[in-house]
Amino acid sequence: MPQTIDLLLCGAGQLVTCRGSEKGPKRGRNLSDPGIVFDGAIAVSGGAVVLAGARAKVERGIGGADVSRTIDAGGRVVLPGWVDPHTHAVFSRYRADEYEARIRGEGYLEIERRGGGIRRTVREVREMDEERLFEVSRRRLAKMLESGTTTIEIKSGYGLDIEAELKMLRVIARLGRETPLDVVATFMGAHQRPPEFDDEKAYLRVVIDEMIPAVARKKLAEFIDVFCEKGVFGVEETREILEAGRSAGFGLKVHADEITPMGGAELAARMGAISAEHLTKISPAGIRALAESDTIAVLLPSTTFALGSRDFAPAREMIERGVAVAIATDFNPGSSPSCSMPLAIAIACSQMRMTPAEAINAATINAAYAVGRGAEAGSLEKGKKADFVVYDVEDYREIPSRAGADHAITVVKNGAIVRERPAFETASEVGF
Repeated sequence: MPQTIDLLLCGAGQLVTCRGSEKGPKRGRNLSDPGIVFDGAIAVSGGAVVLAGARAKVERGIGGADVSRTIDAGGRVVLPGWVDPHTHAVFSRYRADEYEARIRGEGYLEIERRGGGIRRTVREVREMDEERLFEVSRRRLAKMLESGTTTIEIKSGYGLDIEAELKMLRVIARLGRETPLDVVATFMGAHQRPPEFDDEKAYLRVVIDEMIPAVARKKLAEFIDVFCEKGVFGVEETREILEAGRSAGFGLKVHADEITPMGGAELAARMGAISAEHLTKISPAGIRALAESDTIAVLLPSTTFALGSRDFAPAREMIERGVAVAIATDFNPGSSPSCSMPLAIAIACSQMRMTPAEAINAATINAAYAVGRGAEAGSLEKGKKADFVVYDVEDYREIPSRAGADHAITVVKNGAIVRERPAFETASEVGF
């Protein structure tokens, strides 16, 4: 036990630890166990959790150690920081006009044909100065931190040429250095074929022969992702790109079975990808393949919600079959412009029939495993990063059930308080 405790949180009415009895992501019945400790406490030293559990046990455990700072949660809920394992948070500006166009009945392909969608953002990102792209992205991450997100994955894919993709990845790396969040970088040059390529195979060669080696040389990404979809990259093309990425040292991710059940989930499982993502059209064979593998299913309920669709990923069937399920925002300028993890879990509960405990575990410990951070983030237990959030509620189920309000009042990242909401007590209902 260290002689000095940098931070002691006590008085957590519900300390939701999200820890489990086994290593690895939670599956099946284990996903419904939030690891609640009543009247909980957390002791922090050197940015890591020293003890987390019942208050009396933690206080006995730290003995006579000096405590530099104490937070009294006042009977409120304390959770691990959210881990958002799928975002496109580096972009130019939002496409709010397309939101209205979809309401009026205009389809995705129609929007693309008139120059909107991903192609529009690609044009804007290519034109935007790198410093401005960083600053607008930094402000977005600040908002995410305020709502309790402490670890985030960010994909490139709005550049679609070497210069713009590297620009995006440099911005992502800088966000990791200059914001409190832990940032995981994913190279996604295979997000779409850019309009200047008429030959379908020509851009594939650019991604494999030019982009992947350039990103690997500069060490700007940890993972590679491919949009495996009809009209984008087929299963064999996806496999070829992933194999090239793996040979270059990248971990593998796949945008799979979002619009068409193409076998993307099966490919992800077969290749040992860390995650298969979207999965709204996953087949029974795809579910079976994920259940029998270590590949995590990253589900994106906010995307289906924002698109005005009822076509949510079959979360209940996946969970019951033993798939390891995670939740992410898919934060992007068009199809999912919300960066709120609390909103994502609320939609997962109301529309995908996940219980609050399942959704919270999926957005913390399982999400951490989906970005290779399961050993250091996503749960409150000894040795992990001291990333946690105090919510102005008495029951963790209020976070999804009372969607639309920002309940986070204190955010702690690596043991340091990075956000405190001023004068929250004047509107607090806790204890009444």
